[in-house]
Amino acid sequence: MIKLKFSSAQTILLVIAALVALLTWVVPSGKYDNLSYNAADNTFIRKSLGKSIVIPAKQASLDALNIKIPLKKFTEGAITKPISIPNTYKRTDSNSQGFFEFVQSPIKGIIAASDIIFLVLIIGGLIGIMNMTGAFDAGIFWLVTKLKGKEYILIILTTTLVALGGTTFGFAEETLAFFPILIPVFIAAKYDAMVGLACIFLGSSVGTMCSTTNPFSTIIASDAAGINWTTGLEGRILMFIICVTISILYILRYAKKIKKDPTKSLIFDQKEAMESHFGHLSKGEIVLLTNKLKLILFVFASCFIIMIIGVALLDWWFIEMTSVFLVGAITIGFIAKINESDFVNAFSKGAGELLGVAFIIGIARGVSILMDDGLISDTVLFNASALTEGMNKGVFANALFFIYNGLSFFIPSSSGMAVLTMPIISPLADTVGIGREIIVNTYQYGQGLFAIINPTGLILASLAIVKIGFDKWIKFVMPLVIVLILVSMVMLTISVY
Repeated sequence: MIKLKFSSAQTILLVIAALVALLTWVVPSGKYDNLSYNAADNTFIRKSLGKSIVIPAKQASLDALNIKIPLKKFTEGAITKPISIPNTYKRTDSNSQGFFEFVQSPIKGIIAASDIIFLVLIIGGLIGIMNMTGAFDAGIFWLVTKLKGKEYILIILTTTLVALGGTTFGFAEETLAFFPILIPVFIAAKYDAMVGLACIFLGSSVGTMCSTTNPFSTIIASDAAGINWTTGLEGRILMFIICVTISILYILRYAKKIKKDPTKSLIFDQKEAMESHFGHLSKGEIVLLTNKLKLILFVFASCFIIMIIGVALLDWWFIEMTSVFLVGAITIGFIAKINESDFVNAFSKGAGELLGVAFIIGIARGVSILMDDGLISDTVLFNASALTEGMNKGVFANALFFIYNGLSFFIPSSSGMAVLTMPIISPLADTVGIGREIIVNTYQYGQGLFAIINPTGLILASLAIVKIGFDKWIKFVMPLVIVLILVSMVMLTISVY
């Protein structure tokens, strides 16, 4: 009997892209009218089946379209993407995606995702330079020595800090930079790479799932739903504390088990390969942390601190973040006195090691492009919203939670999901007698929870960096996902009564 096995994340995503292309031949095409703000002449532009209508940029215009968003959210730049207009869904002529569109989708995806791809490649180059200096080895040896006997602190601290970043400003794509740096620390602490992956990825996912002040989900979704983002904040804070605590305890339980018996590791068969690739100190070398290496580590750490401050406070995005890491690499090269030829070779080698990750990001984006070009995204949304009609409020909230799970496969972007779905879904809250903040919560919990296993999201790119198979991740994380689903359902049910 032949056993089928996908050897790479790229293969999984290409299969998904092929299935989505086939869906465009089966699922009816349809489109909502959308509304965008034109700052140049202070007007709204309504697009309907290829036709554009100019509308005065007034609150009355929004009210007439049943869009419960304050005008200033458009004029001040808080909302920049087109907003779907409720009750305007129309069937359209089919735009089925054939073989050539399928082949082109990864290319289109790579072009569309070029900003994050360049960030990943530049970070790879920086890591190549860092490996050449030996600063990582020295820093890891120092940290592991300080934490000897208290390695569990590393798990608690890492997960908590990353989760705080997720809940406050949507710390997600940025975590890709942390895997190559922190995984060696966890391996040197006698854990496996799965523990490091879980601390970073679960911390980010659970944090964004329970977003409190995140402008890319909570605030933009609340704006699109026509409510203040602080409405329901107390419940989200409680949800954050509960889910992060459960996640940390889950990781600690696994970490304790494999530290006691390494053969219990889900990736024990990769132990030698992992230690060779990540665990530079597994052979027992002692690397002294000299003043020069301390300065190099300081510059390296400063890159991440500057990135976080820039994103959180200065509205930075990928161009600015990428520039910080490029400057950091060049600065470290000067400090370490690396000659030009060696610098270019080390930088190129480091970037090359993350090229596979770049392809994963591009192919995943291509799946969304196939959906949009095939005009079935709005059809999926229209039918999903229709499913909830006539439900009582408890069933409605939980059904919507699972609907957002499913929608996340097709729309992995949190801000994209908010802008696309909130104007359509949030009015349903009024018909069942619940607050619109409940809709925001179902969106956050549904999309954020599915992100933990969503192949069109960040997980496959993260797994590619850490060299762990998707099947092993699913085996590790599914019990936790089930627990978090139950917690989400209980919290949503309590919140509507």
